[in-house]
Amino acid sequence: MKHIRKLLIAFCLIGVAGAAQSDEDGLVYSDDHTLSCLGAGTHMAEYEACIGVSANACMEDTAGGFSTYGMGGCLSRELEFWDARLNQVYQSQMARAKQTDIDMDAGEGVPSQAKALRAMQRAWIPFRDATCDYERSQWGGGTGGGPAALSCLLTMTAKQVFYLEHAGLGG
Repeated sequence: MKHIRKLLIAFCLIGVAGAAQSDEDGLVYSDDHTLSCLGAGTHMAEYEACIGVSANACMEDTAGGFSTYGMGGCLSRELEFWDARLNQVYQSQMARAKQTDIDMDAGEGVPSQAKALRAMQRAWIPFRDATCDYERSQWGGGTGGGPAALSCLLTMTAKQVFYLEHAGLGG
């Protein structure tokens, strides 16, 4: 699990550097593909179909986009999009949960929504990391393991965004 975190940090750093130097690294990436796809969606299956859209477009539009380096860079960029969105929706849901806790004032024995949300998110992170570590392990020492792990992180992060966006709304 530690090596997946190191891999993620390394690819995130590449992605951050790439965001400032997109012309130099040659990646042709835009969040617009994902945003457009999400905007056209009307139900969860359509939203989930948007996961990886910008990374795939980046791989197709970038010379060498299907190389290990290209895939890693493109996947890392879209992972950054979903991670930022996850942080935003988590903060929004936390504010809502804290207000609900105040409004409900249900008393002792009733779980706090804010505490439950925090505990759930803290438990989800190692679950995601372990899942993606397992995904990477299936590649042995092959170079496809890095992109596979990033794709897993991207997918699981996006699905957590959708879960949190729809939490308390009946799914």
